[in-house]
Amino acid sequence: MAPRPIAIIAGVGPGTGASVARRFAKAYPVILLARGTDKFEKLAQEINDAGGKAVGISADVSSAESLTSAFKQIEKEFPGASAAAAVFNAAGGFVRKPFLEVTEDEFRGGWEVSQKGAFLFSQQALPLLLAHAKDPSATHPPTLIFTGATAGVKANARMATFASSNFAKRAIAISLAKEFGPEGVHVAWANIDGPIDIPGRDDYRKHLPAEQKIDPDDIAEAYWGLHAQSRRAFTNEIDIRTSVEKW
Repeated sequence: MAPRPIAIIAGVGPGTGASVARRFAKAYPVILLARGTDKFEKLAQEINDAGGKAVGISADVSSAESLTSAFKQIEKEFPGASAAAAVFNAAGGFVRKPFLEVTEDEFRGGWEVSQKGAFLFSQQALPLLLAHAKDPSATHPPTLIFTGATAGVKANARMATFASSNFAKRAIAISLAKEFGPEGVHVAWANIDGPIDIPGRDDYRKHLPAEQKIDPDDIAEAYWGLHAQSRRAFTNEIDIRTSVEKW
C-alpha cells in the first residue's frame, strides 16, 4: 500500500501559513516549515491534538543546504510519500522607502526569500508533486501554490524592493505552470490584495474594521479550492481581496 500523500507549507506563521496548514491537515499529514520553532510548535500540537498529523521542521528557504536537509527529514518521517500540495508562503521583508535610501541588504533580503526561496523550494517539492501526478488513486491533482501580493502585478513608488521580488516570484510561478501543467501539476500564484487579519499583530491593521481585512481562513479555503480543481479547469492566478478593497 502506498504511503499517504503529504502537504508541505513553507513560511508558517500565525496568519496565512497557519490557516493553510489547518485546512490541508483535514486531508493530509502536513509539514510545517519555518525558521524558528516558535512559529510551528503550538500549531503542530494543535493539529495533532485534533487528530491530524503535523510535523514542524526548522528551515531557511533562502538556503539550499537548509532546504535539502529539511526535505531529507521529510523523507525520513514519511518514507516514499508523494506531495499532494506544496505552498510557498514565505516573503522577503516589506520595505517602503525612497529608492535612494534603500540599502543593498534590504534589497537582497527581499530577493533571497521571495525569488531564491521560491526557486529552491520548488526544486525540492516538484519531484514529490510529479510523483503524486502519476498516482492513479490521487483524489486531486498535485498543487504548487505561491502566496503573492499586489506588488507582483504593479510596482508603486518607494516599493522597488518589494515589487521586484514579488514580480520575480510571480514569474517563477507562471513559468512552472507552463512547464509542469502538462505533466499534471497545478501551479498557481495568489495575489493577496489587502491587509490580512493576523491574530495578535500590533500594527496599523489593529485599527482597521474587520471588513477591511482578509481572513486568513478564507485564504486557506481559496487555496483548497485551487487544489480541488480538475485538470480540465486549472486556475493559475487568483486575486483575493475583501469586498471593500479598492483596486
